[in-house]
Amino acid sequence: MVMDKKFYVTTPIYYVNDAPHIGSAYTTLAGDIIARYYRQKLGKENVFFLVGTDEHGQKVQAVAKEKGLTPIQLADKVSEEFKDAWKLLNVGYDFFIRTTDPRHEKIVSDLLQKVYDAGYIKPGIYEGPYCIGCERFYKESELVDDRCPLHPNKEISHQKEKNYFLKLKDLAEKEVLPRIEKGEYQILPEERKNEIISRIKQGVEDVSVSREGVTWGIPLPWDKTQTIYVWVDALINYFSATKFIEGKEKFWPADLHLVGKDILWFHAVIWQALLIAAGQDLPKTIFAHGFFTIDGQKMSKSLGNVITPKQLVERYGVDGARYLMISACTFGSDGDISLKSFDIKFNADLANGLGNLVSRVAKLLEVRKIDLEKLGVEKIGDFSPEVASAIENLKLDDAVRYVLLFVSNLDRYINEKEPWKKERLHEIVIWHNLVKGIKQIAYDLKPFVPEVADEIEKQFNGPKIKAKAPLFPRLD
Repeated sequence: MVMDKKFYVTTPIYYVNDAPHIGSAYTTLAGDIIARYYRQKLGKENVFFLVGTDEHGQKVQAVAKEKGLTPIQLADKVSEEFKDAWKLLNVGYDFFIRTTDPRHEKIVSDLLQKVYDAGYIKPGIYEGPYCIGCERFYKESELVDDRCPLHPNKEISHQKEKNYFLKLKDLAEKEVLPRIEKGEYQILPEERKNEIISRIKQGVEDVSVSREGVTWGIPLPWDKTQTIYVWVDALINYFSATKFIEGKEKFWPADLHLVGKDILWFHAVIWQALLIAAGQDLPKTIFAHGFFTIDGQKMSKSLGNVITPKQLVERYGVDGARYLMISACTFGSDGDISLKSFDIKFNADLANGLGNLVSRVAKLLEVRKIDLEKLGVEKIGDFSPEVASAIENLKLDDAVRYVLLFVSNLDRYINEKEPWKKERLHEIVIWHNLVKGIKQIAYDLKPFVPEVADEIEKQFNGPKIKAKAPLFPRLD
């Protein structure tokens, strides 16, 4: 990814019909790690990290009714649950956007009016399958056994209603596809880009931008009998935040949209088409990650295998939970996880690996009464090249793997040099290398495990070091 003087990263905004779980936490944690990395590189004032909740639409209306709440009461309640979950995981977002914010609603209305005025929206009738769970229309060919591919347990409904349509067919074929092929914006990983190109070439249909029977939404500016389709409203949050939050205008276009693979089409094609039609700059990169299965099964409430951020933090601590999630699989691919595999990885990588190394070096320095100020270890001011390259190329798990390799190399170095021997006491280079190595590890890990990294830095600031309790107590 090209380094610029500013960096703007977003996560999807999550529907308020559901509570935070490991899937939404994974995307948000990835955004936090990337934002923290760029803050270390560019300074806090040059980074903008946006998260939020998606609060309009038929699904929210239906769930609120089931729970005996108004839609806004449900939105208020669940948006706080997401804020609490991100606070629990030490996610340092810059702004939490809600689509019921009147400032956002006005910008959505204005932008869609521009698209309409430019001639890219037409009236029509939609008839076909509709999944309330996805809040989207499907083609018959996209259904699996007459069911939504993502919500097979829910009945698909067939709807016929007057809508306004974005001329996506023309926009996708004449405007979006050439920009993807020329690399004007990136879709990553590469196989996802190829899927999008293939799908456009197979033929695209115009898409609804409004709903006739849904009252819980933003009124269509030129036809108040309709509300703006929730997906359109949601996509525009990335743009609207830069317009109404003071001092954030310079951050558009976004440098990186992080999304799950199930919503890539909306972000890589429909969102780009809307922006092109409105005459706006396009985001630079859209990265789609995979999904977690739990012990080989899809995560679902009915199976009772949903893992929440709270469960992870209670079991592994904040930084333990962060580390285990982001290193669970190749970033961009699907992965299978379990609490048992997390336990094994926690002990191997964190308790026996990083934690043991820090304790070992601290104890050696304490016993030998080494004065850190005499070692001449310069302040660490940048990431290891391998870590920087991995994060900038969105290979977050590779960055962690490199640091783990560094941990094991430093352990090997201790075994080879045997600094506990009396004759090694005055070999300053050994002690210098150990302290410098630990400080570099802490700097490299700061985006991933910020609290632990800060603890290590404080412990090794000197002039004298004291051994402390293990950073990651081993799990039984």
